[in-house]
Amino acid sequence: MAEKQKTFEASLQELERIVRNLENGDLSLEESLKLFEDGVKISRQCQERLNQAERRIEILMKDTDGNPMLEVIKTEDLRSEQTEPKIKRRIAFDTDDESPF
Repeated sequence: MAEKQKTFEASLQELERIVRNLENGDLSLEESLKLFEDGVKISRQCQERLNQAERRIEILMKDTDGNPMLEVIKTEDLRSEQTEPKIKRRIAFDTDDESPF
């Protein structure tokens, strides 16, 4: 039976655990190598999942003609101190812009 794939967040937590164990330096060479191999494997899986997510976002952010759309994000929307999450989306549809995006 195939093992169910972990969530991205669970994989990151596992990777952080591996890094902490390796940083402690209390492991034998063989244990360290095994953990390092596991960490590289998890890191590659996470990177591939991020790449897949990026491709999905690129597809979703195209207009009906397949051209990339530009989303305008204001500086105040990026602040982490916000008390309430903003749900509004701001997307620019300026067709006179010479930008390739």
